[in-house]
Amino acid sequence: MPLYENVFIARQDISAAQAEALAETFANILAEQGGRVTKREYWGLKNLTYRIKKNRKGHYTLFNIDAPAAAVHEMERNMRLNEDVLRYLTVKVEELEEGPSAMLQSRHRDRDGRDRDGRFRDRDRDRERRERPPAEATPAAESEGGAQ
Repeated sequence: MPLYENVFIARQDISAAQAEALAETFANILAEQGGRVTKREYWGLKNLTYRIKKNRKGHYTLFNIDAPAAAVHEMERNMRLNEDVLRYLTVKVEELEEGPSAMLQSRHRDRDGRDRDGRFRDRDRDRERRERPPAEATPAAESEGGAQ
């Protein structure tokens, strides 16, 4: 069967539990049509770049789908009809990614104490290391080293 990735954004007014229930509804539609959701990730309530239907935030959810095209069309039709779904995007892919998506990896990276670009949060410490001149050998240190 063809493989797809789908991301949809639900309204900010619903709770996270309701967003999960909405995702379960769409997964059931796929299952009824002979497909399956291989991975589901709830990315959380995130800011939107611009307002969509008077919403500034939205609940993001990712699906990795293994289903026939008819099942995906039916799911998308239901997404269009559902007033809680602001936007959705489905893309056909060659293979599905295993493990967490890039969105979840960046969330875990932030918890590890690094910024999104991979640097440590303590920039003062890093700046201090870069600005420190290299250790030069002092005459006293050279004389001590030669005497032993």
